[in-house]
Amino acid sequence: MSLTKPSEKVAVLAKIDPASVDNTEAYSEYVDMAKWEQAMAIIMVGTFAATATVDGRLLQAQDDQGTGEKIVGSAITQLTDADDNKQIVLNLNAQQLDRANGFTHIRLEIDVTTAACIVAGVVLGLEPKFSPASDYDAATVDEIVN
Repeated sequence: MSLTKPSEKVAVLAKIDPASVDNTEAYSEYVDMAKWEQAMAIIMVGTFAATATVDGRLLQAQDDQGTGEKIVGSAITQLTDADDNKQIVLNLNAQQLDRANGFTHIRLEIDVTTAACIVAGVVLGLEPKFSPASDYDAATVDEIVN
């Protein structure tokens, strides 16, 4: 019996590096969903400034340049300073994309308003159409350890 490794089933497709974000948006790179049945994005927040709020969503576009960009699925419930050091998981099935109008790409958006908050995010590809998933890892993935 051959055991597959988790990295053969799930890939790191895009990220938002940890940073202090203040009254602006942070975005991941675009991901082509043609190779994936599902994606999962994870938003991570640190300690909030007293008046900061954080919103997050997955956006869909017709290409990797953001043509026609719009929200896909549901946005997160807004986070406030009561939500220090939390994580939010957003699930996406490729069938949720507006494929009839040519929407094939997604990216993660994190929006911090009013005051600073440390944020980070990652977009994972699940159920690759071609294996192993690690063949499609973002260029920033430095090492896969067995």
